[in-house]
Amino acid sequence: MAAASPAFEAVRTAAEDPAIIYYTSGSTGSPKGVTHASRALWSWRVCAEHWQGFRPDDVTWCTADTGWSKAGTAILFGPWSQGTAVVFFDGRFDPAERLRLLARHRVTVFCAAATELRALVGHGLAGHDLSALRLITSAGESVDPGTVEAWRDRAGIPVLDGYGQTEILMVVVNGRSFPVRPGSMGRALPGSVAAVVEADGSVHEDAAGRTGELAIRLPNPQMMLGYWRDPERTAAARITAGGVDYHRTGDLVRVDADGYFFHQGRTDDVVNSAGYRIGPSEVEAVLLRHPAVLECAVAASPDPQRGEVVKAFVILNPGHAASPELVEELQAFAKQQTAPYKYPRRVEFVAELPKTPTGKVRRRVLRDREFGVGAGVDAT
Repeated sequence: MAAASPAFEAVRTAAEDPAIIYYTSGSTGSPKGVTHASRALWSWRVCAEHWQGFRPDDVTWCTADTGWSKAGTAILFGPWSQGTAVVFFDGRFDPAERLRLLARHRVTVFCAAATELRALVGHGLAGHDLSALRLITSAGESVDPGTVEAWRDRAGIPVLDGYGQTEILMVVVNGRSFPVRPGSMGRALPGSVAAVVEADGSVHEDAAGRTGELAIRLPNPQMMLGYWRDPERTAAARITAGGVDYHRTGDLVRVDADGYFFHQGRTDDVVNSAGYRIGPSEVEAVLLRHPAVLECAVAASPDPQRGEVVKAFVILNPGHAASPELVEELQAFAKQQTAPYKYPRRVEFVAELPKTPTGKVRRRVLRDREFGVGAGVDAT
């Protein structure tokens, strides 16, 4: 502040004044401009306090791009609200370089996508000085339990997975004040109420044991003002039940008996097979436990008997080769780890997966390819 110009005058801003526009990644259609109010920038400190637990003596590094909404809670406003120093790095992903920079800058709180965390484990954590690192957070895609356990067992570092949207940023997380349940999104942050919209349109804030679309009770200070110049789309993301308004996220969740939320994929990603509704995230999490699997995505594939079947698109770890025997091994592995009807009846080995600019797998592209829609172009 000593270097600030005495001529600088801050502009008074009202809580509901538009402050920033982020664009969605386009995982369910063309990118949409999401307009946030000034109140949102202030309210994102809740995440900084209860998820990352930032402190003035922390050094944090989030590998997301500053143009992504994740920057609001993990790179800019969240850390700044707690006086935390931030590391910026402009370069391509390289596991060895990531680990070297973590050690060099004595990073205490690291945030990266699940794909990066898996790659770092695959590269090997031994021999790298991670003594300053006390916490890892992740968002954007579900972190499989195997990756959480690997960081805990090999480096003694907890991984707190979380869920957010461009429309509201981080809202359901594995916080530091309750036990981590690997594979879970966690629970709603203080000040937010998460509910489930079931298939019949009923909304339940007491969601334990239920499956449906995740919804967030309104008003919520973190919630967007709306989609830029698109009131119709804004209204379509709302639902009212019992005189209470909710924001519909479009994400399918399962809630266990203790109130932990588990991501089951997008509502339009669900595989409907012989009367069973199968969320792709659960099958993906199981396959990622197999030592041959580096990355995978699950989507529906047409079948004359069952309507749809589960198909897995798999990127193999180095040292593993595609073969019919490996397909059978992966299928048997999935049957053992989850309900038998959920195993991938079809497996395709691929070199890459279609992803959004923010690194999320575009399952709808894979589904459309299987059904011959738009030659693989995301048609939603």
